[in-house]
Amino acid sequence: MKVIVDSKKGLKTNLKVFVDKKTIEEKIDIRLHELSKTINIKGFRPGKVPVNVLKRQFGKAVYGEVLEKILRETSTKALEDKKIKPAGQPKIDLKTYGEGKDLNYTLEINELPSIKLQSLDSIKFNDYEIKIEENEIKKRVDDLAKNQNNFIDKAENQVAANGDLVAFDYNATIENKNFEGGEGKNTQIVIGKDLFIKGFDKQLIGVKKNQEKEVMVVLPDNYPKKEFSNKKANFKCKILSVKKSEPVKIDDQFAKNLGAKDLTNLKDLVKKQIQNQYKMNLDAIAKEKILNQIEKIHEVDLPDNLVQQELALISQGLKKEEIEKNKKESEKIAKKRIKLGLILNELGEKNNLKVEEVELKNEIQKQVQSMPGNEKQVLDYYQKNPSAAASLRGSIYEEKIINLIKSKSKITKKTISLTEAEDLINGQHKAHKHFNDEKTKKSKKTPKTSTKPKKIRKK
Repeated sequence: MKVIVDSKKGLKTNLKVFVDKKTIEEKIDIRLHELSKTINIKGFRPGKVPVNVLKRQFGKAVYGEVLEKILRETSTKALEDKKIKPAGQPKIDLKTYGEGKDLNYTLEINELPSIKLQSLDSIKFNDYEIKIEENEIKKRVDDLAKNQNNFIDKAENQVAANGDLVAFDYNATIENKNFEGGEGKNTQIVIGKDLFIKGFDKQLIGVKKNQEKEVMVVLPDNYPKKEFSNKKANFKCKILSVKKSEPVKIDDQFAKNLGAKDLTNLKDLVKKQIQNQYKMNLDAIAKEKILNQIEKIHEVDLPDNLVQQELALISQGLKKEEIEKNKKESEKIAKKRIKLGLILNELGEKNNLKVEEVELKNEIQKQVQSMPGNEKQVLDYYQKNPSAAASLRGSIYEEKIINLIKSKSKITKKTISLTEAEDLINGQHKAHKHFNDEKTKKSKKTPKTSTKPKKIRKK
């Protein structure tokens, strides 16, 4: 094999590759000998078919198979020999080929740029710690208590009122005839929530335990048996109990019911939950600022093919006139994503960052634990979708690179209140909304905007 640099302009390189016919014929002979051991042809014993017979019958097919393999192997070696890192799949243009001929082809390559990494000392970001006041924790615990149902029996002479829980058996008829689904045992409804059949529960106001009550309602449109929907039904109800709501006592037992050790532990868990909830948003703000600084301090030549691929993704589903209206902004977004992706990749490679299998498994396990009751579905999803696992690996890799940048940057630790945290997050949301609103004025449907870099290569 012979490789010559035919032309080089910026990130575009053309290589000429020559493979002599002798090399090709040797590979064809090897393949034919392999086939002779497995192919059965009438008139010849199994495994004893002469190579020349195989060549007459399968020569063209074998040549095509061998040619494809040679192109794959020689193009890869050509890139390695010339130390070229391609940005995407190189374009192959066959010039001379065919049985009994030398192979002559060109490789048109968009190269990945050589990136000179700048010092990260100038990168600055804030790391926020949120101070949670006792009254905020109390408010959250009180909200938890309000959402807990705590009903106690009313005295037998007390009637059901709004907010009470009424339990009853019923038998329903339509035009004095029983119907499927028209019978229920120990049905429980909270008066005022109107969650059973519209208008049903308010007719139970004033009932007592052991009382019989008739309720008339119209069955809903979405009644399981369509033939009964919108029909007037008569429910004969036997009231089993009437219970009133009583505030939940916030004590250790209440905390244990929620899975905590005691009330103090519950408050600690609530505090951490609040901090984590806001911390994720604040970390996202810090990450965006870091990426903006990283992008500004680096100069990178961008492979046009990668930019065009990203533009195609941004413009996916848009009409032609919408694409034209947003062309300038879309190009800016595409270039920023590609640039950041290339810089982050370079940082990852230069610092030998990799994602170990155990890290990927641990992340999948976290997702499994966060979805109780759906553990098997989550595991099956990643096992049956290699692309999903690859995407998760890429996210872990990207996070490692961000953490590396943070470790080399100037960090300012700040303790802020919950109100200050909310102001920061809302301010960021408003800034993004203003940016999107400005674009919306130009077009009803706009490309997706994001500060995220182009998905980086997985390690």
